Amino acid sequence: METRDLDLIADWKEKDPELKALWADHLQLEEELEKFNSRVYLTTEEEIQQKALKKKKLQGRTQIERIIMRIRKDQN
Repeated sequence: METRDLDLIADWKEKDPELKALWADHLQLEEELEKFNSRVYLTTEEEIQQKALKKKKLQGRTQIERIIMRIRKDQN
C-alpha cells in the first residue's frame, strides 16, 4: 500500500470500526503468510493454506481500499 493510504488508515482506524477490524485482519494475515514465505518447501496442504490466506488478504484489501475511497470522497 502507498504511504498516503497507510497514513489515512492510521488516522481513521479508530474512527471507523470496520476499517479497524479489516486492518487488524490484514496485519494478522500478513504475519501468517510470512511464516509460509520464510520456508523453503511447503507441503501440498501448506500451499493450499497459503493460497487461501492470500485470497482472504486480497478480499480484505479490496474492502479496505473501498473504505479509503469513501473517506477521500467524503473529505472533498
